Amino acid sequence: MADRGCSGEAAAAGASPAPVPGLNPTLGWRERLRAGLAGTGASVWFVAGLGLLYALRIPLRLCENLAAVTVFLNSLTPKFYVALTGTSSLISGLIFVFEWWYFHKHGTSFIEQVSVSHLQPLMGGTESSISEPGSPSRNRESETSRQNLSECKVWRNPLNLFRGAEYRRYTWVTGKEPLTYYDMNLSAQDHQTFFTCDTDFLRPSDTVMQKAWRERNPPARIKAAYQALELNNDCATAYVLLAEEEATTIVDAEKLFKQALKAGETIYRQSQQCQHQSPQHEAQLRRDTNVLVYIKRRLAMCARKLGRIREAVKIMRDLMKEFPPLTMLNIHENLLESLLELQAYADVQAVLAKYDDISLPKSAAICYTAALLKTRTVSEKFSPETASRRGLSTAEINAVEAIHRAVEFNPHVPKYLLEMKSLILPPEHILKRGDSEAIAYAFFHLQHWKRIEGALNLLQCTWEGTFRMIPHPLEKGHLFYPYPSCTEMADRELLPTFHHVSVYPKKELPLFIHFTAGFCSSTAMIAILTHQFPEIMGIFAKAVSLCHPGWSVVVRSQLTAASASCIQQSSCFSPPST
Repeated sequence: MADRGCSGEAAAAGASPAPVPGLNPTLGWRERLRAGLAGTGASVWFVAGLGLLYALRIPLRLCENLAAVTVFLNSLTPKFYVALTGTSSLISGLIFVFEWWYFHKHGTSFIEQVSVSHLQPLMGGTESSISEPGSPSRNRESETSRQNLSECKVWRNPLNLFRGAEYRRYTWVTGKEPLTYYDMNLSAQDHQTFFTCDTDFLRPSDTVMQKAWRERNPPARIKAAYQALELNNDCATAYVLLAEEEATTIVDAEKLFKQALKAGETIYRQSQQCQHQSPQHEAQLRRDTNVLVYIKRRLAMCARKLGRIREAVKIMRDLMKEFPPLTMLNIHENLLESLLELQAYADVQAVLAKYDDISLPKSAAICYTAALLKTRTVSEKFSPETASRRGLSTAEINAVEAIHRAVEFNPHVPKYLLEMKSLILPPEHILKRGDSEAIAYAFFHLQHWKRIEGALNLLQCTWEGTFRMIPHPLEKGHLFYPYPSCTEMADRELLPTFHHVSVYPKKELPLFIHFTAGFCSSTAMIAILTHQFPEIMGIFAKAVSLCHPGWSVVVRSQLTAASASCIQQSSCFSPPST
């Protein structure tokens, strides 16, 4: 303790004086002067412009030109003002419609985006250039950017559908593409990572399949898979590609996956025997392990879709025991969904106890499944009126807290579970805490929530209370990190264009939309008034354009005369009184 105190005193004695708030002690007087000038640059230029204009008022004959403009405006007829205001209303209306469309499509204002990207550098947007690499502001910016990159990581959807048997059938029926190019490009990268290695040149069939996974055209990939099978009838990855993309039913896909399993197990045993010979053989074993795990997992999903749920559960449990390091594949989420279909809630709780840990990454499946299990114990007898009279019991409080925890992790899910938004086919990749993850979860788990009586009722009564605990979700969270601000743009890349992406927190309309709407309405109203009452509006226009002391008397007299003429004209056309 004494050593610690002495070292603390020594550090305090040798430390420099506390810096003055608002100043950076590491900057010299030249840098501080440059920073001050950069901060006040706009106001200095404005004052300089006014001074220059005042100095050149006589050479430029500003007073004479202003008088000429006044005479010109005084000679304009009301028709000109009708045309002017009508044209302004039309143009501002078109800008308003475009801004509204751009905001709903891209989530931002076009005018604001252009202003920030093009006008900010011209108006002193270089204050960040004076921050040094070691300054706290630069450290905070780099830390924030690293956090955003980690939060916006895209994950493989553990419950992704089959392209040929499900996605393509949807396209045949609706004529819409459920997968985006960005999503399919990520899948192509995953296939190259899982199913290729540096030793593919040793086997001609693997060389062909390495090219097949890079092909963008589905018929070309299928053709390459058949070429690989001609070279080697036991090419497991060729069967995988045909099962994923050529098979039009789940039954056909399962048959091809069984052929792939037979070939994959043979190759895996051969790789195990040679794994210690060289680093290339170790890489080949990793590739063959990935192929085998992928095949068994897809076979389990085929069994689940065909109603053989216990068989699917057994395959998944065996996979998790045989290959425990491959937890990154999130096989436990497939297991959770199958156990919920079996209504084996005790087994579901056991899986959650293992994977709902503070050290493991969370997902919507884990958080909402935990909430579902706690809701199941109280939802059947829950009533909002009874709860408001007697208060919540301990079990109900635990259920509500679990719902709040799940909603904080992914606030998009309740709208799909409560069928406030329409579901679409889930993408092949998801963004955690985003709309894509919400769609993937609700697509498979909505039936489990409906099966438990009162679960959706309790969710509907309590889920919006989460937002009162986190009034500023982008800045500070309650149980999780602040909600990432990058989810909207990533979800727009992952989800098809015909889907309306859910945005959280809900964005307010930009200032320019309000401005263009107000300007359009006001100019349209002025155009209508000018057309109906040309004399009165002409007098107002002259009053605005001319300003001298005796003009108020003239305006008042002309307004009185115009009003009298209007009344006279209306009395001439009024029917005679009886």
